[in-house]
Amino acid sequence: MYKEISRLVMFRDFGENSILNNVCEIVKEAENLQNTSGSYKGTKLDGLVLRAYGEVRRLLDLGTDYGFDKNLWRDYLTFLLITNENPFTLTCEKVGASDGSVNGFAKSDFGIFLRLMHYDFSPMEEYLEIDCFSVITNYHSIPKKKQMYNRNVSEKVRDLSDRLGALDVDDADGAFDILTSFYKQYGVGMFGLNRAFRIRHEEGSDLEFIPINNTDRVMLEDLVGYEDQKKRLRENTEAFVNGHRANNCLLYGDAGTGKSTSIKALINEYYDQGLRMIEIYKHEFKDLSAVISGIKNRNYRFIIYMDDLSFEDFEIEYKYLKAVIEGGLESRPDNVLIYATSNRRHLIKETWNDSHDMDLEKHHSDTVEEKLSLVARFGISIYFPTPAQREYFNIVKELAARYPEIDLTEDELIAQANKWEMTHGGMSGRTAQQFIDYLAGTK
Repeated sequence: MYKEISRLVMFRDFGENSILNNVCEIVKEAENLQNTSGSYKGTKLDGLVLRAYGEVRRLLDLGTDYGFDKNLWRDYLTFLLITNENPFTLTCEKVGASDGSVNGFAKSDFGIFLRLMHYDFSPMEEYLEIDCFSVITNYHSIPKKKQMYNRNVSEKVRDLSDRLGALDVDDADGAFDILTSFYKQYGVGMFGLNRAFRIRHEEGSDLEFIPINNTDRVMLEDLVGYEDQKKRLRENTEAFVNGHRANNCLLYGDAGTGKSTSIKALINEYYDQGLRMIEIYKHEFKDLSAVISGIKNRNYRFIIYMDDLSFEDFEIEYKYLKAVIEGGLESRPDNVLIYATSNRRHLIKETWNDSHDMDLEKHHSDTVEEKLSLVARFGISIYFPTPAQREYFNIVKELAARYPEIDLTEDELIAQANKWEMTHGGMSGRTAQQFIDYLAGTK
């Protein structure tokens, strides 16, 4: 095994403490120990057994995090292949597999990984008197709720692992075709596997993109009503993912009308076409330039998502946003758009002094213009109004139809929905969903 690892060219940087490197060292030391003698041999064996179980524990932890099953060793190796960002995988992400000498190195590496996937651990297990590697290569995981693991990554890894496992051990060409197609379709690394991200930037460290493991699987069609709004949002987003000119979007209107749901649905509608989403909060706007710098050269389309965007009159974070959207020296790259939601049409709270001469600032109109100019930098503004009573009842009826256990007549349903909204925040799509959740939960 360790001789195979030493011949890797493109796929060799997995970190000093990677499971693969550590398992290879254990195999190597076990083989060497078989040819030695001495009183220290027993201590060495005990140490190898302890290390072997330690790496198996790490594989089990990884399998729990990503919902791996059947062959945790093969799933782990597949995970390495699709998360390793190197010149070959990044090129495949952008343009697919092209003719070139590097393909020979890649095929050689893929052949090594196929042999590693079929590696026979039984001689080492027999020598160390363990069976833990046999267990993880024929593993049956405990069913877990989807919230307990990264389902999106799990689905991709397990499907690809099964396809690679079905190849002959010497079919490097087949592995090349499968993997390069995957890189082209989904990309490589965390951006290839995950739909959405948030950022973390601790003092003294570089900015990090943190995957959001389990996003809502909502689709635009799940949002009842607001057909014109969804149409405008879809048209702009489709132009964006297809490489055409598109605008930043501001979705504004009353609370609970589906603004955030509509944006979240986009990553499910267009993930397979390369759309990714990064959620950023107001206090993180100072990092916007760093975020854009980290994604501008990737072969994805990124929506920077800002939920419930608004500013008090004393807050100045909107200046960072204005500079990034339009106005800074560095232009916004073509693969980045900003989508925001807000309950305020103008985003920034206007004071009485903003519109009257009692403002202490001499040029108060300049202040007003500076604040209102932020909205103008969103090319598309889409209004989500509170539904009228008839629309609210239509939303309730359509949502109720999705739950067979709700067996109320239409009149009973409307009557109870009317009572519910009067004590739960008024008429909105959110109120309707909460009412339906209540009914379904009591059945």
